[in-house]
Amino acid sequence: MKTVIIILLTSIIIITIGLYIFFNISYSKTKTEFNKKVSQQIATLNSVNDEFTYDDIDYLPLPVKRYFEYCGYIGTPKMSYMVAKFKDVDFIMLPNKPKLKIDYTQYNFVNEPNRLAFIDTALYGVPFQGIDSYIGGSGNMKGVIAKSFNLFNQHGQEMDQASLVTVLAESLVIPNVALQNYIIWESVDDTHVKAKIAYKGISASGIFTFSKTGEALSFTTKDRAAISTDGVKQKIAWSAVYENYKKSNGIMQPTVLKAVWHYKSGDVTYFDGRDVKFEYSYNFNI
Repeated sequence: MKTVIIILLTSIIIITIGLYIFFNISYSKTKTEFNKKVSQQIATLNSVNDEFTYDDIDYLPLPVKRYFEYCGYIGTPKMSYMVAKFKDVDFIMLPNKPKLKIDYTQYNFVNEPNRLAFIDTALYGVPFQGIDSYIGGSGNMKGVIAKSFNLFNQHGQEMDQASLVTVLAESLVIPNVALQNYIIWESVDDTHVKAKIAYKGISASGIFTFSKTGEALSFTTKDRAAISTDGVKQKIAWSAVYENYKKSNGIMQPTVLKAVWHYKSGDVTYFDGRDVKFEYSYNFNI
């Protein structure tokens, strides 16, 4: 009996050590998949040799023109894609659930409204990683726990539209996207603009709010379904919020980005990213 207990305890210790090593090694199948998708998108990019000019923004509503001028984009190169990096984001997976701390890296592309994001965190000490993607008109959100087991894998028309409207919400932080023909701008008043995005038979729209000096303050839409990890869908208002503009490499950019669900019971800020770092790639034809 004593020998059996010793063998059992030894096995538990070995398994525990093995899991600890597996959870903490740098290799991740999900991260490898994400990096492969990013590389595939970068390989398809067209060369961009232009700078932002006043002629480019002449057709835009006044608040959007002011945004380009306030941020300092006029005369700077047009980007082919953007990388945004967030560390220690306060993130809520479901209302009334505790906050998680996540690291979040996203890529937004210009010539097609494609977007890829990687989520990295832990649930009760167990690694959790996710990929949020919109490629070729198809949206998908996948979550993987313990580097091996799919926790959820959401897709479908509601996910397609939700992903597309997210591209629209982020279009002004990669402003070459805002000039593409898949986005249409419509004046509302001196501080509000309606924007519509259409791609692969799906469309979505929302309202951007600006300060009178030119800062983009928020984007609100009813075209982004709240899809829980078990597939339950709700159509409620959603907002992206841009705060705390600071100058970086001569460009004024928001350093705080938030995502908010406007439930009947009250607003839930489920993504609160601070000190975001933007990097742009200029795919010049040399």
